[in-house]
Amino acid sequence: MTGAASALTLNSVGFASAAPGGGQGVDSEAAPEGGQETEVVRGRLEPGAPDWVYLPVEIPRGVRELRVSYSYDKPQVPAGVQGNALDIGLFDQHGTALGGRGFRGWSGGARTEFFVRADEATPGYLAGPVAAGTWHIALAPYTVAPQGLAYEVRVSVVRGATPPSRRPVHPPERVRGRGKDWYRGDCHIHSVHSDGKRTPAEIAALARAAGLDFIHSSEHNTTSSHGAWEGLWGRKDGRDLLIMVGEEVTTRNGHVLALATDPGTFIDWRYRAGDNRFGHYARAVRRAGGLVVPAHPHGTCIGCNWKFGFGDADAVEVWNGPFTPDDEVSLVEWDNTLARRPGTWTPAMGNSDAHRDPDTIGLPQTVVLAEELSRGAILAGLRAGHSYVAESSSVSLTFTVGGPRGEHASIGERLRVTRDASVTARVTVEGAPGCSVRFVTDQGVLLTAALPASGTGSAEWTTSPQYAAYVRAEVRHEAPAGRPAGVPGPLAAFTNPVFLGEVQRG
Repeated sequence: MTGAASALTLNSVGFASAAPGGGQGVDSEAAPEGGQETEVVRGRLEPGAPDWVYLPVEIPRGVRELRVSYSYDKPQVPAGVQGNALDIGLFDQHGTALGGRGFRGWSGGARTEFFVRADEATPGYLAGPVAAGTWHIALAPYTVAPQGLAYEVRVSVVRGATPPSRRPVHPPERVRGRGKDWYRGDCHIHSVHSDGKRTPAEIAALARAAGLDFIHSSEHNTTSSHGAWEGLWGRKDGRDLLIMVGEEVTTRNGHVLALATDPGTFIDWRYRAGDNRFGHYARAVRRAGGLVVPAHPHGTCIGCNWKFGFGDADAVEVWNGPFTPDDEVSLVEWDNTLARRPGTWTPAMGNSDAHRDPDTIGLPQTVVLAEELSRGAILAGLRAGHSYVAESSSVSLTFTVGGPRGEHASIGERLRVTRDASVTARVTVEGAPGCSVRFVTDQGVLLTAALPASGTGSAEWTTSPQYAAYVRAEVRHEAPAGRPAGVPGPLAAFTNPVFLGEVQRG
């Protein structure tokens, strides 16, 4: 695979050919109608194995269903040494070339078996005819133990007539909302279609209970969930739920949300930072109407740390799930970029990355100012940075900066005043008991004020553009006992910045 991460193609697996007629009859060598034939492949991968190992499977005519199962050994390894982890996926007769024309599904390490046929497929895989030709099972050795990785793949075909295909029903791009308003959403959620344990129906119910107005289905390296939300967006409890679909593009050098692309859009993930491919796929996300959002850029899992840079990012996920030290690092790194290039910046957002109980959907959530509850309006608000992040729907805030002559700017905007003008930043917070407010600028934290015990209150700070290039607000919990001096408590909320003064160029 030219220009992609390293790959290896194994010897092919074949099955007896069916008689002419494509599913209506079989020859003497093939299994009878509805019968199953199985081939077993065993192999071994050593440390330093290629990222992708392709097993070609020759599919004859007359196959109605393909079934695959696999296993691999997991020897004990010393503390601090990575053990074996082997992911799996499938490409059909259209091939394995980058871009994904032949893509038929991915389950990573979440499943040990799957099937595909015209009318149905295992979650993570795309239903469709099992056409004759060379298919490929993709094995991806994520980590290999020093002892090596021995694997076994069982490939089965079931003969018979192809059942009628089903046309997927995708969520609508616009649902009933409240007109121009602040809408709450969680744009990083996993279901049974990748490594999550919740069904789409369970996720929709939990999102409504969390007070969310919109969610985004972001499965690892697959689009199979795009048609799995039928009937879940309608009005319940007096409101609609906007459901957007996309993908979490899970590379070996970091994860990125292809946020709210056109349904059915597949974004390939088979490259590393050194392959110089990411820009191509970032443009593909935008052509499909979506946003490019690096996820948990300082995540601690293998392959999670973002290595592609932020030049192609439309936003960045700086808060992922319960607030942890890697989120603090992401927040600081993002803040450090805000004064680098006059007139250009990358908005921040936060999402739950919820997979299963007890993961909380809506912890955190991004609150977006949008003209309506639609895919286009929500994405426009996120792209412009007209948003803040809160730990739950109980926490809300307003943040504005005013100038001496009535000038006014809100989150994500620029207050255009002279460099020496006196400007006042004001934040009002509700639902944050035991918290304090911090005003943050390009120089750092310049004011901290405790909120009343009720958690509802406001704070003001006066500055000028010559002293602060931007100002943003944070709401923080009290630092836990034993935390080093100067290290703040976890976030309860934070805003995107308001920039101050005219853009200084040159």
